[in-house]
Amino acid sequence: MDQAHFLEDTNTATGDDTVHPLPTSPAIGPPGRLAKRIAAAVLAMQTACARGGPSLVFLGTYFPVWLACSVFGIAIAGAARMPMVLWGLSQRFPYQLLLCTVIGGASGILVGRLWLGL
Repeated sequence: MDQAHFLEDTNTATGDDTVHPLPTSPAIGPPGRLAKRIAAAVLAMQTACARGGPSLVFLGTYFPVWLACSVFGIAIAGAARMPMVLWGLSQRFPYQLLLCTVIGGASGILVGRLWLGL
């Protein structure tokens, strides 16, 4: 504790002059500085955001791209299940629901990344 930094805090509302040490970190600084850094980071992230998520027009309404990618992933998961049953792979691979979910999720994410150019 000989290397610790302390910030003295006195209670002025009750007139108590007892010193209450508040631990601080040399990397972060006093507790108030951490709150300021978090607020600055949140503000910086808010200014970099778009006004809305990417969307496409479908039958005259806006349709979010993430929902289109998830529908595509569900379709791919169903399409991946059919060959597994036809070729007898469903007996060789355990946890078919998990496997098809991972295939659908990965394909939905891949389509989303390719579509949005990320």
